[in-house]
Amino acid sequence: MRVIAIIVVILGVASLVLGVVFMTQATSAEKTILAQVAPLTSLSQINPTYDTITAQYNQLMAKELADISAQKALPSVSFSYVSGQRALLGLAKSNVGLAMFTRLSGIVAIVLGLGMGLSGFMLMRKA
Repeated sequence: MRVIAIIVVILGVASLVLGVVFMTQATSAEKTILAQVAPLTSLSQINPTYDTITAQYNQLMAKELADISAQKALPSVSFSYVSGQRALLGLAKSNVGLAMFTRLSGIVAIVLGLGMGLSGFMLMRKA
């Protein structure tokens, strides 16, 4: 019984350490995302900006799609710029989601680690 308790405590400590690592990695990822979308000052601005850029993209696409499909014209510079911005912001949105998931995983790992550590100590006291 003592061996099982020690294993549970070790797994709890490992989970706790991984949770802390996940939390620090999520913070680092959010800082990197903000550095890549430099004019924006917070992560909450990414979704509204993406929606605005997508509306501009759809308008330009409606204007230019017929000529581009018929091979009468190449995409305009503004269409290419807005298309690139839309792609950048879409990737930033997915990266923000991944950072939030990593943070949540860290919180869950910390709670799980604390629970396993405490239950392991309780098992040791009983044995």
